[in-house]
Amino acid sequence: MLTRIFVLLLLMATVLVPAAVRAQPESEDELEEVVVTARFRNAQLLQTTGSISVIPQALLLDRGARHLENALNILPNVNFSSGASRARFIQVRGVGDLEQFVDPKYFPSVGVTIDDVDMNGIASAAVMLDIQQVEVLRGPQGTRFGTNALAGMVNIRSNDPTEHPSSDAQAGLGKFNSWNVAATLSGPLADNLLGRLAVGQNKSDGFIHNDYLGRDDTNGLDEFSLRGKLRWLGKGGSYADLTVVRVDIDNGYDAFSLDNNRHTLSDEPGRDQQQSLSIAGKSFWAISQHAALETILSWSEVDTRFGYDEDWSNPDICTGIAACFPFANTDEQDRSRDNLGLDAHLMSVDNGRLSWVAGIYAQSRSEVFNRQYYGSFDSDYETRRYAIYGQVDYDFQSNWRLISGLRLEKFSDDYSDTNGLNSKTDEDYITGELTLQHVLDGGTLLYTTISRGVKPGGVNTEASSVFALMDPKFQAFMQDRLQFGRESLLNKEIGIKGRYLDDRLAVRAAAFHMDRKNAQLEAWIWDDVNFFWVGYLDSVRSGTNYGVELELDYQASASVKLFASVGWLNSKVGEITVVDLGEPGQASLSTITVVEDRDQAKAPQWQYSIGGKFHLGNRLYARLEVEGRSDSFYGYYHNQEIDAYSLVNASLGYQLGSTTIRIWGRNLANKDYAVHGLFFGNDPRKAYVNEVYRQFGEPRVYGIDVKFEFQ
Repeated sequence: MLTRIFVLLLLMATVLVPAAVRAQPESEDELEEVVVTARFRNAQLLQTTGSISVIPQALLLDRGARHLENALNILPNVNFSSGASRARFIQVRGVGDLEQFVDPKYFPSVGVTIDDVDMNGIASAAVMLDIQQVEVLRGPQGTRFGTNALAGMVNIRSNDPTEHPSSDAQAGLGKFNSWNVAATLSGPLADNLLGRLAVGQNKSDGFIHNDYLGRDDTNGLDEFSLRGKLRWLGKGGSYADLTVVRVDIDNGYDAFSLDNNRHTLSDEPGRDQQQSLSIAGKSFWAISQHAALETILSWSEVDTRFGYDEDWSNPDICTGIAACFPFANTDEQDRSRDNLGLDAHLMSVDNGRLSWVAGIYAQSRSEVFNRQYYGSFDSDYETRRYAIYGQVDYDFQSNWRLISGLRLEKFSDDYSDTNGLNSKTDEDYITGELTLQHVLDGGTLLYTTISRGVKPGGVNTEASSVFALMDPKFQAFMQDRLQFGRESLLNKEIGIKGRYLDDRLAVRAAAFHMDRKNAQLEAWIWDDVNFFWVGYLDSVRSGTNYGVELELDYQASASVKLFASVGWLNSKVGEITVVDLGEPGQASLSTITVVEDRDQAKAPQWQYSIGGKFHLGNRLYARLEVEGRSDSFYGYYHNQEIDAYSLVNASLGYQLGSTTIRIWGRNLANKDYAVHGLFFGNDPRKAYVNEVYRQFGEPRVYGIDVKFEFQ
């Protein structure tokens, strides 16, 4: 901690000097041009096919967003799942993972990259330090990302080094004893060499009070991040980037309460820790006037420790209760992950009628896992991916373009554990897209797309390791579920994008229909004879997801900007067989039940966001927005739901020269809402009857940030 504070103070002292040039307020006379970077070529958002949302840096600052989860809620048909101190898994259009315990989960349905480094399954590292923008691409991104993006991709980009010296420093205070400090320093280091350094610390006690221990920080946050970037500028547009990122997270995990509120009773609160080091090298070489070679080489090493109090309580809870079984135990899970990836492709650069990309990809990953839970369990998991891919864009007629992409990928993995389970997979996948695009005379973009994504299958390692201990009826149930097959998703989409009303109104709309084959859905078994839980993935024959997304930005005047978005989603599972625990208020009874035509988990039918940003003179501005969603299921082995909710957020900013003061607040109406949930019997005071247990989202939070910018 002292080392972190020293680094922060040193960088802040470097940048807090008198500035010769003071920053000027942003111009709000016209809508900002937004550039998407996640595709093979950077392109303006309104000229890029596909349903894409971009969260800019200004919005992150106005919301006081310290982490990705503080901003995702505003996007239509995008959701996240917690089950930890921070959101770790993301759902797009109802497709996505929910949580992780024993089983390796390298390939979530929605991928996450941060500065070209693959962060799948460890999105808790998505700290919003010096972030330029967050891009969310809906639907399979099979040509570009392959099995990393079955349902979509979240691409996070930090700010690049600047050609002129610039620096800033920020400090903030907030509710729940929260504070943050951050600083950046950017500019030329030598001829044709630019650099940028950013460092930040975020700390909070969190909004949980542990009544048993008398503490307010058992679910607290302690997140440090350091990022360094170098850019070498060559001739003819060539360049090379080097990015190094260090993230050190030491968060508590004490989120679930027997009383279903923000007061816990655990005697051994858990932890959610992550230390990661990532290095990415990216180069762009203009090898001729017609072609260039782009390469991305990335490496990351991630160590995580996740643990929790098994019964969420303490020995004192059994006082005066005859049938009480305190589980005086914790579940501790340590993972060490290494990832090495190479992506290299040739691409055309002359922007003629025909543009093309041809590339190769290779990735190697390894994970060593240890679980301390009534004994020790160890596993080793390795995966390898090799791919060739290509994309051709052809303007076959004026204002008409055909985009075709194809990726051939070879996947293999090797798993072993201390229970004697060994598994190997060797499969080939085909993903890609076919898009027809037309631009009307007024600039409106129309497109229709067919795209395909694939997600690897695997082994339910937790279920396999305890299979011999299960009651015979559950052995029969799980016999065909010890392994699950690959999932494929076929997406059909039409969309429109354009500017209207003298370029003051920007519209982005899409309608989609997705077919899921062998949908991988998460479920649980409660063995009511031997008294243990088993999580597993089930390959369900089919699932259907369809809906619409609409996003609007309207520059009503030079001082008023309005925005709105809405997503409507219908998602169904054709048929899934589950072990049903029964109804709330009953003792847990495990009955094998067939569930038909059920909404998919974490897939609210409606999501919306509406608001505005108002400039009250040259220096003062205000932002007000309301976001919300309808109710949704959070599992398949029961029918309990996360209730619908609406949240009110606001901020007030004042700019004076190079200094900006922001007062921000989220959930100002102090609405209780859930971000995750469980359903089972866990409270001895109620004879262990089934209950809904909710992990609550943040209550009313607010704070003040002061940022100094120098050039």
